Amino acid sequence: MRAVVTGGAGFIGSNLVDALIERGDEVVVVDNFATGKRKHLSPKATLLEHDIREPYQADADVVFHLAAQADVQTSMTRPEYDAAVNVVGTVNVLQASPGAQVIFASSGGAGYGECPDPASEDAPFLPLSPYGIAKKCGEEYLLGWNRIHGTTHVPLRFANVYGPRQDAGLEGGVVAIFLERLARGDGTTIYGDGSQSRDFVYVDDVIAALLATVGKSGGPYNVGTGEDTTVAQLHAACAAVAGVDAQPRLEAARLGDVQRSVLDAALIERELGWRAQVPLDDGLRRTWAWMKSEPDSA
Repeated sequence: MRAVVTGGAGFIGSNLVDALIERGDEVVVVDNFATGKRKHLSPKATLLEHDIREPYQADADVVFHLAAQADVQTSMTRPEYDAAVNVVGTVNVLQASPGAQVIFASSGGAGYGECPDPASEDAPFLPLSPYGIAKKCGEEYLLGWNRIHGTTHVPLRFANVYGPRQDAGLEGGVVAIFLERLARGDGTTIYGDGSQSRDFVYVDDVIAALLATVGKSGGPYNVGTGEDTTVAQLHAACAAVAGVDAQPRLEAARLGDVQRSVLDAALIERELGWRAQVPLDDGLRRTWAWMKSEPDSA
């Protein structure tokens, strides 16, 4: 098939591009390299270097819309920029490839707010940051296009994705931040008391969910493990994988951070046959092995 991947030089996007090319698909990457890296761009993909805040055109059968302003704290300080990328950018993507299915990377972690129990798709969507609000707006545009134009666009609500190529410079990449700093022997920081918890899902599982959605309709669908891990437990697991005995420094919790975020992924398993396969310890080992194999990753 002809696939467009916005944000195809980024963390999730570049892993998806590699999987598509391995399948034999024709791939166009749309990226402005605001956070994506040229070294992650497959030479077998066609590059359209472009900022999605501006209109463009790209022929496709399916569009995987992964380009985003993905930092919660940036959204708190620059909500207008966050909305320009995540809302206006999504509208431009919807208009860029008429006739194509759009599969949208939304956020369950930033969207549901506090999750006393694993949040299902019918749980109230109560984001505590402009980033989460913008992702909800993107979903509404996709679903509205489906009603207006009879399209089959699908939003996927990701939990906290981690794995090879994640950027430690971004707030969402807590696994990458911990592993990179531990690799360098630097101190690590937890914001809050460490009891806050997240649903960590490995990038290969997320790629499998994206591919499982092609040609299907429905959603939104949660993409997570259904299990949460406290940040303190995550730090201990990262230190064990790195083979070091390190204790984090605790600092005040940050505005916009929720205490517990965990997704119920029963719907996507029931309707699309997808289920997370990679346990956290295994995923951390794979991420650490990649990091040690990349000279400039740590």
